[in-house]
Amino acid sequence: MQFGALDWVVALAVTAVCFIPALLFGRRASKDTSEFFASGRSVPWWLAGISMVATTFSSDTPNLVTDIVRRQGVAGNWVWWAFVLTGVATVFFYARLWRRSGVLTDLEFYEIRYSGTAASAVRGFRAVYLGFFFNCLIMATVNLAACKIAAIMFGLPRWQTLLAVGLLNVVFAAHSGLWGVLVIDLLQFFIMMAAVIAVAYFAVYIPEVGGIGPLVEKVSAMSGPDGLRYLNVLPDFSNNWDIAVAIFVLPIAVQWWSVWYPGAEPGGGSYIAQRMLASKSEKDALGAVLFFNIAHYVLRPWPWILVALASLIVYPQLSDIQRAFPDLDPALLGHDIAYPAMLKFLPAGFVGLVVGGLAAANSSTILTHLNWGASYLVHDFYRRFVRTDAEEKHYVFAGRVATVMLFVVSSALVFVLDTAKDTFDIILQVGAGTGLLYLLRWFWWRINAWSEVVAMISSFAISVLFLVLEKQGVYSATTSQRLLMTVGFTTLCWVLAAYLAPQTDRRTLVEFYRKVHPAGPGWERVRREAGLPKQAVERADNIPMALLGWVAGCVTIWSALFTVGNFLYGRTGYGLALLAVFVLSGLVLLFVTNRLWASSGEVTGEEGDPTEEKNPGGAIARDDD
Repeated sequence: MQFGALDWVVALAVTAVCFIPALLFGRRASKDTSEFFASGRSVPWWLAGISMVATTFSSDTPNLVTDIVRRQGVAGNWVWWAFVLTGVATVFFYARLWRRSGVLTDLEFYEIRYSGTAASAVRGFRAVYLGFFFNCLIMATVNLAACKIAAIMFGLPRWQTLLAVGLLNVVFAAHSGLWGVLVIDLLQFFIMMAAVIAVAYFAVYIPEVGGIGPLVEKVSAMSGPDGLRYLNVLPDFSNNWDIAVAIFVLPIAVQWWSVWYPGAEPGGGSYIAQRMLASKSEKDALGAVLFFNIAHYVLRPWPWILVALASLIVYPQLSDIQRAFPDLDPALLGHDIAYPAMLKFLPAGFVGLVVGGLAAANSSTILTHLNWGASYLVHDFYRRFVRTDAEEKHYVFAGRVATVMLFVVSSALVFVLDTAKDTFDIILQVGAGTGLLYLLRWFWWRINAWSEVVAMISSFAISVLFLVLEKQGVYSATTSQRLLMTVGFTTLCWVLAAYLAPQTDRRTLVEFYRKVHPAGPGWERVRREAGLPKQAVERADNIPMALLGWVAGCVTIWSALFTVGNFLYGRTGYGLALLAVFVLSGLVLLFVTNRLWASSGEVTGEEGDPTEEKNPGGAIARDDD
């Protein structure tokens, strides 16, 4: 692939624009861990929201979507479109609760929600499990995509790509903390959106494709495995029921609430929670998550989808990609590499824009995961269990050391992964069954720390069991079957633990409720013990209004997404009908968010809450009800 002088100039300019401003925040990030990991809790909604979008917009995302479309058609994207339900639920039910908790990381939550040794144990375990092992797997997936792009464009081996991105990312992550990450995210989002739109335009209008109309016509005439129709936004329920269940029914019915996946965690978590906790108010936390979900699901998918569809015309088989790039390492060959293969059709200058944008996209995600993972390892493990009495500068230094270690380990994992889609499936499988617990722990007092421990162990254990049985040839199941069995087994285990394991200390429950005061019947008795008037909670958290906002938000996002798709397909009638649905649901969404924002701050649950004097001791109940 040709990479001329103009491309080098553009790529270097894009990189400089994204990274140099971040250097200015090094001194501020060095003040203390609150600045390094949470930006001093002063981030406005628009910056937090854009940062969330940019973090999920990485170098592996176009590759993943391309992989999905080439294997399962456009409808295959329901495996992540279904997470709209999770994301919008976070907006209306969880964003304000997270902000009221006042924790620095979402793992700190465990020791204000639960009690005893189990609370400390689950915090420490998840700090290592998520911050180290799980986090390294995610970063390895992102860097695998970078390696594939570099192999296509420059013929670089994996180690050279990892060395280049490592030097860039580790230096900035260790130097600038979360403030630097936010600035890079802000600039990267706009640059990368321009880049992917340019890639889609040139991919669609190359002679082999001929434009949008010919693209739709040519792909409509193609038939994938088992009669797959690539353009359909819904699966074929009449001829491909098994595929329909796997890519639509299961994600909509089960996956969205049952699976923990970074960026789409039931109830919020990981770097989404980090951004909410860094927001300067409850209103900013709500606005950030709402903006993230709209931008994540509406603005970005179609440029990637168009490139994936065009790649089906240019490279119908993987062998066509191998012939076009004879020096490509066969170990990197997969459907996800079709996206970087389409970059060869970009004219001079635009190649540099895309390379610079992809470098920034990679860094945006890696920097977030380095900072997030380091926050877990330092604040929730090292500071909590190893060195509890050091100065702030010591913990900031420890965060920088952890940053380097995380990148080194994640880079080693790159050499054992194959494709973005396969890794995506592994992450879903390991997190299956835990999602419902993360949704309900805010609204049901009976969930305890042992429920969390049991959920993680049972989910991981059954996933490993399936892997071993399959490797030994004893038992083989589809991805959907494994997911359902894992969800069922894990849910049963943690629900039993909620009833049979030692319960959370009642005083801890009362103090948690007085601080966060979640609405709903699951905390009714604890509410009475806390002395918090029911009317005050209902004013701050209007559950019926939140439900209306959740439905309206999901309909708004999906109708907008498919309005764009139908207009691109030339289906004007469907597009206009969906546009009307989008406008109506959008008006309802605006009405609900304005009502909820207007009530923000009526009950804060923090110091100074006028209701706290009503029961300052927090009466302890003797029965469990």
